Amino acid sequence: MVTTTTEFVARTGGARRVGGTLPEIHQNSKKLLLEARAGLEKLERLEYSSSSLPSSSLESSPEVFDAVKTDISHILSLCAEMDFLWRSYTAKSERDLWKRKVEQVAEEVDSLKNGLDKYSLRHQRRKQEAQERAELLGRTIGESSHILSIYDEEAQERQSVKKSSAMLQEAYETGVAILSKYSDQRDHLKRAQRKALDVLNRLGLSNSVLRLIERRNRMDRWVKYAGMVITIIIVITIWRWTST
Repeated sequence: MVTTTTEFVARTGGARRVGGTLPEIHQNSKKLLLEARAGLEKLERLEYSSSSLPSSSLESSPEVFDAVKTDISHILSLCAEMDFLWRSYTAKSERDLWKRKVEQVAEEVDSLKNGLDKYSLRHQRRKQEAQERAELLGRTIGESSHILSIYDEEAQERQSVKKSSAMLQEAYETGVAILSKYSDQRDHLKRAQRKALDVLNRLGLSNSVLRLIERRNRMDRWVKYAGMVITIIIVITIWRWTST
C-alpha cells in the first residue's frame, strides 16, 4: 500500500512523491485491478453456479464482495493521486504517456465499479425474489388442505369425464356397426332387386316370342286353308271345262 502524502518535489524529466513514485503507484493500482477483477469474476461464478439454489447464492461470499469494494475504493484514491502526479512532469512526452496510463486505469476501475454495482443490484433483486417466494410458500402451505380438496374434486371430475367419454365412444362404435350392417343389407337387397328385374325382363321377352309364334301358326293355318280352297276351286273348274 502506498503512503498518502501531499509533499511533492519537482525534478528534471520526472516527478517523485515522497513515499512512492508515480510508476510505483501505477504498479500498485494495476495489482489492485487484477485482484478486484478476480474477485468480481469469483462473485459472478458463485452467482451463476448456485442459480439452482437461490438461498445460497444470495448469501455467497460477502467477504469477497467487501474485498472487491475496498480494492475499488483504494484504486480510485490512487487514480486521484496519479492524476495529480503526472501533471508535475516537465517533459510533454512523459506527461502524455502517464496521462494515457492513468486514464486507462481510471477506465478499468470504472468498469469494475459498474460490474460490482450490477452484481449488487442482482443480489438485492434475487434476495427480494427469494423473500417473496418464501412468503408465497408460507401462504401455500397454510392453504394446502383446501388445495388438496380442490384437487380431489378435480380428479373425481376428470374420472367422471373419462367414463362418460368411454361410454360415448362405445355408443359410437355400436352405431357404426349397426350402420355397417344396414349398408350390407341394402347391398344384398339391391342385388336381389337386380336379379328379379333380370328374371322379369327375361319372362317378358319369352312371352313376346310365344305370341309371335302363335301369330305365325295362325297365319300358316289360314294360308294352308286358303291354298286348299283355291286348289279345290281350280280342280273343279278344270273338271267342268274338260267335261264340256
